[in-house]
Amino acid sequence: MALGRTYSIALVGLNGYMVEVEADIGQTLPAFVILGLPDASLNEAKERIRSAARNSGIPLSRRKITANLIPASLPKRGSGFDLAVTMAVLRAAGDIKPTGRAVFIAELGLDGRLRPVRGILPAVMASVQAGFPDIVVAQANHAEASLVPGARVRSYRTLARLALDFGADPQELALDFEPDDAPDTVTGPVEAGPCPDMADVSGQGDARRALEVAAAGAHHLLLTGPPGLCP
Repeated sequence: MALGRTYSIALVGLNGYMVEVEADIGQTLPAFVILGLPDASLNEAKERIRSAARNSGIPLSRRKITANLIPASLPKRGSGFDLAVTMAVLRAAGDIKPTGRAVFIAELGLDGRLRPVRGILPAVMASVQAGFPDIVVAQANHAEASLVPGARVRSYRTLARLALDFGADPQELALDFEPDDAPDTVTGPVEAGPCPDMADVSGQGDARRALEVAAAGAHHLLLTGPPGLCP
């Protein structure tokens, strides 16, 4: 039986729910079906996944592919399921080894690159709380995902590098299209990006004012020292 299974997270507001992704490869004419209340962007994943897999050197089967996201009653939104569906399909085809209890959260580009998604922090928190601490994300999401205590985060730039770590044939993979040979898996600290700016926060006037007053007080203490002490 050609069946693959992976895991991902569905966000409803700020609450994350475990999603089991099953993939089956049938014997009928070519098709790609996604079940389990997918929204429009998730339905579009079929074309992203086909192109990303082909350009990574691991084209999908030409037979009928059915991906089922469980529980079926839970709405699935966004492109963050791209990677989980892809890995389930590749496992069903025998192109990679079993993925175990790893949780995959990333969007795919047509060239096979892993793209970051929003909501990675609550998604990783939900995964760890559900007993799934092994998380695979796009490299651009690594720093945020690593903030969650107990999470074992692996990040990659490309689908080809990820598939290689899960047992894909290195002679078939497109591992050389990147402009450099820097490793795609990040195991150490990631350099922080630009410092967030309060001007980017929409609304929440009272909370912003409280943070500004607290920051001003902290800055004053750094310059003058605590009350009663000489600077």
